[in-house]
Amino acid sequence: MSTQETINDLTLTKEEILNDYRILCESRQASILGRKEVFAGKAKFGIFGTGKELAQIAMAKYFRFGDFRSGYYRDQTFMMAIDELSLEQYYAQLYAHTDIVADPASGGRLMIGHYATRSLNNDGHWNDLTKIKNSSPDISPTGAQMPRLVGLAYASKLYRLNPELKDIQGFSNNGNEVAFGTIGNAATAEGIFFEAINAAGVLQIPMVVSIWDDGYGISVPQEYQTTKVDISKMFEGFKRTESERGIEIFKVKGWNYEDLCRTYRDAAQLAREQHVPSLVHVEELAQPLGHSTSGSHERYKSKERLAWEEEFDCNKKFKEWILDNSIATYQELKEIEDTAFEKVKKARQSAWNSFVESMKGDLDEALYLIQEASSQSTQKEALLSIKNALEKTLNPIRSDAVKAVKKALKILRFEELPARTKLIAWVERTSEENFQRYSSHLFSHSDQAAIKVEEIKPEYNESSPFVDGREVLQANFEALFRKDPRVFAFGEDVGMIGDVNQGFAGLQEKFGNLRIMDTGIRETSIIGQGIGAAMRGLRPIAEIQYLDYLLFAIQTLSDDLATLHYRTVGGQKAPMIIRTRGHRLEGVWHSGSPISMILGSLRGIYLLVPRNMTQAAGFYNTMLKSDDPALIIETLNGYRLKEKMPSNLGEYTVPLGVPEVLREGSDVTVVTYGAMCKISLDSAAQLEEMGISVEVIDVQSLMPFDIHHIIAKSVKKTNRVIFTDEDVPGGGTAYMMKEVLETQKAYQWLDSAPRTLPAKEHRPAYSSDGDYFSKPNAEDLVDLVYEIMNEADPVKYPSLY
Repeated sequence: MSTQETINDLTLTKEEILNDYRILCESRQASILGRKEVFAGKAKFGIFGTGKELAQIAMAKYFRFGDFRSGYYRDQTFMMAIDELSLEQYYAQLYAHTDIVADPASGGRLMIGHYATRSLNNDGHWNDLTKIKNSSPDISPTGAQMPRLVGLAYASKLYRLNPELKDIQGFSNNGNEVAFGTIGNAATAEGIFFEAINAAGVLQIPMVVSIWDDGYGISVPQEYQTTKVDISKMFEGFKRTESERGIEIFKVKGWNYEDLCRTYRDAAQLAREQHVPSLVHVEELAQPLGHSTSGSHERYKSKERLAWEEEFDCNKKFKEWILDNSIATYQELKEIEDTAFEKVKKARQSAWNSFVESMKGDLDEALYLIQEASSQSTQKEALLSIKNALEKTLNPIRSDAVKAVKKALKILRFEELPARTKLIAWVERTSEENFQRYSSHLFSHSDQAAIKVEEIKPEYNESSPFVDGREVLQANFEALFRKDPRVFAFGEDVGMIGDVNQGFAGLQEKFGNLRIMDTGIRETSIIGQGIGAAMRGLRPIAEIQYLDYLLFAIQTLSDDLATLHYRTVGGQKAPMIIRTRGHRLEGVWHSGSPISMILGSLRGIYLLVPRNMTQAAGFYNTMLKSDDPALIIETLNGYRLKEKMPSNLGEYTVPLGVPEVLREGSDVTVVTYGAMCKISLDSAAQLEEMGISVEVIDVQSLMPFDIHHIIAKSVKKTNRVIFTDEDVPGGGTAYMMKEVLETQKAYQWLDSAPRTLPAKEHRPAYSSDGDYFSKPNAEDLVDLVYEIMNEADPVKYPSLY
C-alpha cells in the first residue's frame, strides 16, 4: 500500500491503519492479562471492552479536541485511541491505586472501566476544555450516562446560538463540539435511554450515540430486552425526514473497518456542522471474554454462538482485511502483536510495582513499630504474632496494616509505652491520609466553594415595597440573568408562562428562549441537561416542578451529580442548581417533603430549605457565586405571602450551614425549616400566653447543617429541644436530632427527653383538613411543648387534656 491511499471514499495511510491495529492488540492483551490479575487475587473485579475494539478505534478518528464522551465501562480502546488512557493507568485503576497521577480518572475510587479526563486543575479551577479530548466520568448503572450526554450536547447549541457567550473562553469553539455517547444493547431497554434520545430529537443537538450490540445483556438475549431485536428499527419513528426534525440512524457491522470509519465520519460531520443527533447501531459484535470476571459466557451461549463469535471477532476480521488488501504482511502484523504483548506485560508490572510501593512506607512503619512495641511490652509474644501475620499476608493492602496496628493497640491498652504513643500517632496520621484517599472531595475544595461564600445581608430603604414573595424571586432572577450570560433556566412551564408560580414571569420575553426555556415532561433528562451543561462551564438552573417529582430524577441526581466531584477526586464538577418547590399545598402528589430520601441519596449536593422567597433568592445568589451543586426547595405556600423587596437584588447572599434564630426563648428550643417556620412561630406566640418561652430556630440548610453549632448553644440555654418538619417519622427530624445531639454533643445539656414532631407516615391527604391532620400543625406543636413542660413542672403546667 502507498503512503496514502483512498479506499473507496476513505483516505487512510498504512501508518494510520497499522497504528489502529497496534492499539487494537494492546487493548485486547490488556483485557486478557487484566482478567488474569483478578483471578490471581491482585484485583477485586474486572470488566473489559473485548469485542468492541474496532468500532471504538473508528469512533476515535472523528473525536476532536473539545468534544465530550459520555460512555460506559467498555470503552477502554476508545480512551487509548484518543491518548487519554495509558496502559499503566489502565492497570492502576484495576488495582485501585489511589494516586491521582497513577489513576487520573478516579484516584482508585472506581472499578476498572470507569474513565474520565481532568477538567479542573489542582486548585479546582477550569482547564481549557477546548484543548482536551474530554471524557465525562463513567458510572456503572445501565443507561445512566444518557441524561448527562444530553446536557453535554446541549451546551454546544447554546455556545453556537447565544451571542452573549461568544467572549467566554476555554469551553467552546462556536459550538462545534460533538457529544459522543456509548451504551450496550440491553441498556437501550431502559426508560432513561428513550427519554434522552427523545430529548435530543426535540432539542436538535450535536449528539452521536453508539449502541455496542453483542446480542446479550449479561446472559439475557436481546429478544427479551426490546420489542424489536434490531434496535435501529425500533427507532424508525424518530428518524428525520425532509419535512420533520428527528435523528439520523446509522447501522453498521462492528467488524467492518471501512464501514465503521465511513459511518463515524458522516455521523460526526452531521452533528458538528448541522447539530443533528445520530444513533449509530453497531451490530454483530462479539464478547470474547464474556461479561466480566464474575462468570463465563459458556454457561449461557450455545456452541454455535461461541463459534460465530470466534469467527467474527473484530480483531480477527480487521487482521484479515489488512492482509486481504495487502496493507501489511503477516510477519509485520505478528511483530505488532508480539510487541503489544510485551508492552502490556511491562506496563502491568510497572503499575503493580507502583501500586505496591505506594503502600510500602506505611506497611514497613507498622511492622517496625509493632516490633518495637514487642521489645517494650509484657505482651511480647502476642505482638510478635501480629507482626508475623502481617508479614506473611499475600499482597497486603492498607487496611491490613490498620487492622494489625489497632489489634496491637488493644493489647497495649494497659501499658504506657513510648512505642504505644508512636502507634497511636501512626493511626492518627494514616486515618487522615486515608480520609483524603477515599473520602475527600464530596464538595468543592476550591476558593469558589459554596461554604466559603461570604454573607451579604439584604438591604432595604424607606421606599422598599411589600410585595408577593414570588415578585422578590422574579426580580432577583432578572438581576442574575442580566449579570451573567452563562445562567439559563429550563423546565416544565418555565418559559412562556414563567413557571407555575411565576418566579420567571416575563423573563423569556426579556432574555429569549435560550435563557428561559420550556421543556417536555422529562425530569431525569432535565437534570442530565443541567449536569452536562454545567460540566461545560455554563450555570444552569434546572427546574423540577414539584418536589414530589424528584423521584423521576433521583437516580441521575444520586448516581451521577451527587458523586461527580467525589468520584473524580476533584477532577470534574457540575455547579448546577436544581430548583423545586415543596412542603404544604394540596394532596398526595403535590405536598411532598421527602427529605429523608434526599438526605440518604444526595450527599454531594447541598440541600437548602428556605422559609420564604427572600431567603430563597439569597441562596440562588450564593450558589451562583460558588462552584458546587445545590437543591433549593422553595415553600409552596409562600409565593403570595408578603415580603419586603430588597434593594440589592442579585447580590445579597445567605450563607450555607448557618441557622437563624427567628425568636428567642428560654424554656424549649424548636428546630425546623421551610413552611414549618411560620407554624412554629404561631405556636410560640400561643405558648407565650401560657407562660412558656420558646426559641424557634430555622436551620435554613440541611446539608451543610449548622456548621457553627448555634443550635447546641440554644439547647445549652433551654435544656429542652424539639425537632419538627413535614417528612415522615424517623426522617428529617431524626437527621437533625443526630446532628445536634451526637455531632454537636448537645445531649449533655438536656433535662428532658428530646422529641420529634414529624408528619404522619402516609402521604398528605387532600383538602385543608387533609393537610391539617396529615402534617404537623400549630396545635400539635403547642401540645408537645406543653407536654414537655408539664413533665418538668406539673404544678406550674397542669395537664391540658
